[in-house]
Amino acid sequence: MDVKAAPNGVATIEDRILRITGYYGYYPGYASQKSASQSSVVRCKPGANCPGAQRGIRRQLSPFSAAEDSAAPILELQSRSPSGFCRHGRGERQNRSGEEGTQAHGESASQESHPQTRCESCTSTFLKIVWGFLIILSVSSSWVGTTQIVKITYKNFDYPFFMTWFSTNWNIMFFPVYYSGHLATAQEKQSPIKKFRECSRIFGEDGLTLKLFLKRTAPFSILWTLSNYLYLLALKKLTATDVSALFCCNKAFVFLLSWIVLKDRFMGVRIVAAIMAITGIVMMAYADGVHGDSIIGVAYAVGSASTSALYKVLFKMFLGSANFGEAAHFISTLGFFNLIFLSFTPIILYFTKVEYWSPFSAVPWGYLCGIAGLWLAFNILVNVGVVLTYPILISIGTVLSVPGNAAVDLLKREVIFSVVRLGATIIICLGFLLLLLPEEWDEITLRFINSLKEKKSDDHVEDMTESSVHFRSRSRANGPVSIPLA
Repeated sequence: MDVKAAPNGVATIEDRILRITGYYGYYPGYASQKSASQSSVVRCKPGANCPGAQRGIRRQLSPFSAAEDSAAPILELQSRSPSGFCRHGRGERQNRSGEEGTQAHGESASQESHPQTRCESCTSTFLKIVWGFLIILSVSSSWVGTTQIVKITYKNFDYPFFMTWFSTNWNIMFFPVYYSGHLATAQEKQSPIKKFRECSRIFGEDGLTLKLFLKRTAPFSILWTLSNYLYLLALKKLTATDVSALFCCNKAFVFLLSWIVLKDRFMGVRIVAAIMAITGIVMMAYADGVHGDSIIGVAYAVGSASTSALYKVLFKMFLGSANFGEAAHFISTLGFFNLIFLSFTPIILYFTKVEYWSPFSAVPWGYLCGIAGLWLAFNILVNVGVVLTYPILISIGTVLSVPGNAAVDLLKREVIFSVVRLGATIIICLGFLLLLLPEEWDEITLRFINSLKEKKSDDHVEDMTESSVHFRSRSRANGPVSIPLA
């Protein structure tokens, strides 16, 4: 039976029950509209046909408000029951339960995919760090090995330009090594000619032409050969530790040239790093006093570093950034140019007795192949490392060659480090590390300091709150406290 309307708007006992039990299809006036809809149901006599029986199934919109009508499911009126009544089906309740189940499933799937995405990102970061440490060790080891084998080779074969020319020819194998990796890892494998043409886009949209080959490759090949030749000349005059430390100054020269030529952003910390590099160069030059070999060796090493910096800046200016395949193609092109157009130079040096060796069998091919192989491995690791890990780790691997060469020199007992020489090496390495700071390092540092200050202030406020609460609890336990007047 119906009761009077309650103050909360519930009109019948059934409405109250539905509201208390939390029926999901409940809304105020549900029972009254339900009774009205039931009263509108046509009662049929036994054996008679309902008016809607010939149509089979009638459809009626749910009795929701106009705002909810668009999202509400459509109620289906089933055909008459055996008792002769045309009753409402359970389509609404089933549709609602299906929608809620779908929504709950979607939410649970999104919650499961979010930790999975975070796990995948953490795994990729971890793998990058692991690859980074491996590449750091490989880069530093290959550079230390190259430098030390050159020092050993000088004992029997003192011809630096021939060593440079022979090692540069091995750059031709860079692109075949890259293509072998492409065949081993790529899902869609390409032919060598197609891959070569694709990587030739570093020279322009038309690819590698004879004009571009001579125009773009010639200056970079000369700079490459000159940088390596000066590095080997410096190893004749200085220790491996000194030369590797001085070569780290190329990072400072790159910044200065980029600032002047490429109009890069000015950074005070990098100017400080450049000054530190110059200071280390001067200290290294006068570490053993004013001797001809020491100053000439420092000049060779600084010339090698500056030539390498000019090569990098010009590459960025004319060719821009290159991916791994384009870099492999370009370095192989440099080796090909060196083999064709620079082969006359060691021949001229041989016949002019500048670099002359009497028996051809006296050439230490084993050491030369070791130098060339490690040099090629160093170049491949530098380019592969940019793809597999963070570029900053490659630079760290380069600077770690300084303590690596120092350890080898100390083990061989061929060098005694003075205080000035050690101080110059440390200053150059510190300047190199300062150059690795990102451009937004000052903003990152300020945000970190502000976060530390906010954390300290929050801790201080919490300590004050706890102390005041403790003091109040003690006051309440001991009663009122009288403070004597002075």
